[in-house]
Amino acid sequence: MIFESFAESLSFFLWSTFIISILLGVIVSKTNFCTMGAVSDMVNIGDYGRFRAWLLAIAVAILGVSILEYMGLVNATDAFPPYRAPQLIYVENILGGIMFGIGMTYASGCGNKTLIRIGGGNLKSILVFIIIALIAYYMTPPFPDSDKTLYSVLFYDWVNPLAITLNSNQDIGTLIGGSENAHTFRLISGLIIAAGLLFYIFKAADFRGSKDNILAGLAIGLIIVTAWYTSSNISINADDDSYSLSEYYSEWDMLADNDEGKPASGRTLSAQSFTFINPIGQSYGYVKDRFAPSLLTFGLISVFGVIFGSLLWSLISKSFRFEWFVDSKDFLNHSIGAILMGFGGVLGLGCTIGQGITGVSTLALGSILTLISIIFGSALTMKIQYYKLVYEDEATFAKCFITALVDMKLLPSSMRRLDAI
Repeated sequence: MIFESFAESLSFFLWSTFIISILLGVIVSKTNFCTMGAVSDMVNIGDYGRFRAWLLAIAVAILGVSILEYMGLVNATDAFPPYRAPQLIYVENILGGIMFGIGMTYASGCGNKTLIRIGGGNLKSILVFIIIALIAYYMTPPFPDSDKTLYSVLFYDWVNPLAITLNSNQDIGTLIGGSENAHTFRLISGLIIAAGLLFYIFKAADFRGSKDNILAGLAIGLIIVTAWYTSSNISINADDDSYSLSEYYSEWDMLADNDEGKPASGRTLSAQSFTFINPIGQSYGYVKDRFAPSLLTFGLISVFGVIFGSLLWSLISKSFRFEWFVDSKDFLNHSIGAILMGFGGVLGLGCTIGQGITGVSTLALGSILTLISIIFGSALTMKIQYYKLVYEDEATFAKCFITALVDMKLLPSSMRRLDAI
């Protein structure tokens, strides 16, 4: 996709993102694809249907990225965010993932689900959105009249020194085959992992008979791959040379006549696919700076698109309805959940979609750690909530916490404090 001007290429980039995002919103709404719901079904009723749908989306995304990258049609190494960066921020991946998993459980859904619920008329999710936006935004840009950010104040001094700097990129293909053979081993490892996931997914007869779950997994995985492909293959013909959007931005002074139409940042022009916590934060900056066109990014447009797609489906299916908090406890739970998602989503470099599918599709070690941590944080929270509900005042938090860890096989059964349910 070669364009004759930066303006044309950027316009195509943003409009194609909006269309793909609408499709994502429609599919998620239509199939009830929900990562928190997947963990809930698995933990509470032993139903792995929606969890397998999530894994199917991951498998399709891994398969698509592995093949297209081998063909030179996707650039997942120079992506935004830098999933494969040599610096492994494992503490942030694990801590951020656990915080996000706990948060999405309290807030009744992840970042993507928050957008879906807003489109369906859920007013509770607007509060969740606002809280996430404020925290996610100020985790990176400094506070007004300050050089401090939430990240620098709360995390940098003790988290950053724990990061490990590798000698190569952190994706599985590079770690196994080395930098020189990364191209081939990314394909091999991607095919093997995707095949293993597909075998596990489709060996379940119940899942094979679930059209919505299969549709959700296939469609969402393909949407992730489509975004990777589109963002990797937009170029501008300038001075008889071809430049990607990010390359053109870095050479702006040499190639452009003036600053008209120049985006605020070049990082957000790199190859990428869907993630939602950082873009929700971008939405606050967009409003704060009076809707400056230079702030329009893939992520910001995807937020608008998913909400619109969800709204569209809710109107078509006649499922649109307003919903407010049941009581003060419901309000408090959603607020706490939103706070944890805001911090965790930025710390872990993504959400259940951003790291759980998009990041994992690059086979980055940090993305895999974050995904596992999100599932752990959510599952642990659900078990604690369940024991509190059943035993009420008899069960202290400590008893519920220890018993939940026993149920998850992380502590010996002799340490159980409450009878299994």
